[in-house]
Amino acid sequence: MSGCGCNDSVAFDGASARYKRVLWAVVALNLAMFGIEMAGGLAGGSMALRADALDFLGDSATYAISLAVIGQAVAVRSRAALFKGLSLGVLGLWVLGETVYRVFVLGQPDAFVMSGIGMLALAANVTSVLLLMRYRDGDANVRSVWLCSRNDAIGNVAVVLAGLGVFASGTPWPDLIVAGTMAGLFLTSSAGIVRQALSELRTAKATLVAGE
Repeated sequence: MSGCGCNDSVAFDGASARYKRVLWAVVALNLAMFGIEMAGGLAGGSMALRADALDFLGDSATYAISLAVIGQAVAVRSRAALFKGLSLGVLGLWVLGETVYRVFVLGQPDAFVMSGIGMLALAANVTSVLLLMRYRDGDANVRSVWLCSRNDAIGNVAVVLAGLGVFASGTPWPDLIVAGTMAGLFLTSSAGIVRQALSELRTAKATLVAGE
């Protein structure tokens, strides 16, 4: 991968002081936005905001795990990525279940709260995406960080649009549709991370057997 100081034939594993600094900054940003967005989601009655807040929290954990396993063996990093992929899948299923439940619950979210906090979250995630963009093609552990940040930025655009939709339609359906779409995005990314992590684990195992 160009620009990370590593051989292009080997996936970047995160062993870079600059990358670690970037991750610490992104962890702090995500934790702050989790608190802000969850408070806004509860106050405004928005399922989309709450789903996005949980994604911020999940990303914070993802980045912390990524920092912890940098420099470890391939098998260790791949298992960490596998755990993160499975956790993202659980989060996606939870958001999907909550969305289905909310379909049968009365109450319309506050469109202005949704759009306002959604714009703030979008700014935070665009900052994270720009910081992490040069590391998007690393190993499963590094790539999981990029995918989470990308998902957040997409989700925030959707939340803002959902707020406008709620205001225009006078119904909660735009909020619920966006929450369901975000759940699908979580599940798709989860599957991709899990596939890459399993592939790297198989490669690491084959390399170990060959070296015996």
